[in-house]
Amino acid sequence: MKAKYKHTNIVARDWRKLAAFYERIFGCEPVPPERAAVGEWVERCTGVPGAEVRGVHLRLPGYGNDGPTLEIFQYNTTEQRCETAINRPGLAHLAFEVDDVEAARDELLAAGGRCVGDLTTVEIPGAGTITLIYMTDPEGNIIELQKWREE
Repeated sequence: MKAKYKHTNIVARDWRKLAAFYERIFGCEPVPPERAAVGEWVERCTGVPGAEVRGVHLRLPGYGNDGPTLEIFQYNTTEQRCETAINRPGLAHLAFEVDDVEAARDELLAAGGRCVGDLTTVEIPGAGTITLIYMTDPEGNIIELQKWREE
């Protein structure tokens, strides 16, 4: 099988607010058109009776017009969300490389994010030194902010 990575999806409580967060904080850019999916085919592919989906794709920074996107969708009905935990099995976080982890942390906090752990710097033998922190976006999705310094 030949494969090419295309996007990661986040189901949001408010897709417009969450998309605005990723645009403002990380410089993601909307990829038109906005999505509005309704009908039998949406129910069939999601397995959710009566599903209606609205949202947008955001181009992730650093890859140009052909790079992967962050797909932020909102369903007309949603399930309860478990409490955020970095060690829950399954997809855990989105990672963004930033110039200054401490400044990015402060910007996320001001935009409604929160810290999951502490700002940490560690040497990884053979790879370099990484400064990182795990945080959440305003809806509780985990984000890793990182900056590598090569050996």
